[in-house]
This record gives sequence, structure tokens and C-alpha cells, in this order.
Amino acid sequence: MKFGVTQYLTMLFGIILFVVPACLLITLAVMLIRALWKYIHSEPKGEKQEQEDAVKKSLGESIKENRQRCNLTQEQVAEKLSVSRQAVSKWENGTAEPSTANLLALAELFGISVDTLLHCTQNP
Repeated sequence: MKFGVTQYLTMLFGIILFVVPACLLITLAVMLIRALWKYIHSEPKGEKQEQEDAVKKSLGESIKENRQRCNLTQEQVAEKLSVSRQAVSKWENGTAEPSTANLLALAELFGISVDTLLHCTQNP
């Protein structure tokens, strides 16, 4: 049985119409399985990380409370420590931590020890 060119093209077109969507579905299924596997085997946020987050929040709260106790604005604290107001804001909201030198300067500015400034971070 001989096939003509049009019959070959029709058969080829039929195969393409079947194979391409099948390959796309297989690729999608593999990607979905990989994503689920990664999600299932990902480690949940550990207790240590939660404690570190609490420490950041507590230190920021301590800085803010002491700043307010001393009737200082973020701008005033920033000027006295030669940092930006945004740096003080980040310390207070916990998105950044002050350097050791800045911790010492904050404690001196607030008239407290570094231990007192950090005390609340020991018991989150």
C-alpha cells in the first residue's frame, strides 16, 4: 500500500497534534510533582529562627521604649549616633540590628548599661 505526500503530511500533522499536548502535560506534571516534593520536604521554620525573630523584635522594642523614655525622636537619636534616621527606624522595627559600637552608644545615650538594653532579648 502506497501513501501519497498528502497522506504522510496528514499522518504527521495528527502525530504532532497528539505528541505536543502530551509532552506539555507530562512537563507540567513533572514540574508540579517537583514543586510538591520540595514543599513537603522543606523544613518548617525552626524554633531557633522563631527565637531569633523574637530577639530582633524585643531589641527593637527596647530601643524604642528607651528612646521614648528619654523623650528623643528618631532624628535626634540618629544625629547623636551619626547614623541616618532610617537606620534607627530599622533598628526599632527589627529589620536591622545596630552594630556593637552603636549598641554601646545607644546604652550611653539612654543612660543604661548594654546589659539592661539587651535584657529583654534574653526572655523573648
